[in-house]
Amino acid sequence: QVHLVESGGGLVQPGGSLRLSCLASGRIVFDLNTMGWYRQAPGNEREFVAAISRSGGTYYADSAKGRFAISRDNAKNTVYLQMNSLKPEETAVYYCASTSSLVIITTPGRYADWGQGTQVTVSS
Repeated sequence: QVHLVESGGGLVQPGGSLRLSCLASGRIVFDLNTMGWYRQAPGNEREFVAAISRSGGTYYADSAKGRFAISRDNAKNTVYLQMNSLKPEETAVYYCASTSSLVIITTPGRYADWGQGTQVTVSS
């Protein structure tokens, strides 16, 4: 079984920054997995934010380009999401997910394992 635990969420003012972390443990060879970040606001579908491949290649949703940065530390089994210039409409629960896919994918159903999520609230 794979365990993914997100942290780093909270309340931030519009234009502010947060850094989310996701620690992986259990039956996972972390450095072989593609890792993704998603978010889901109440009443909305789960939305792709960013992903990073085993080789360090990255891919972002258009809404995240230029403001968010995904990275990984394989020695710590951790993936990060640095979020800058946050907007109120980005208030959501943020989830990390893992897949054994060799290439970056954005379809949520292709990710086998998910964390419980961390709440991000952007409000003044």
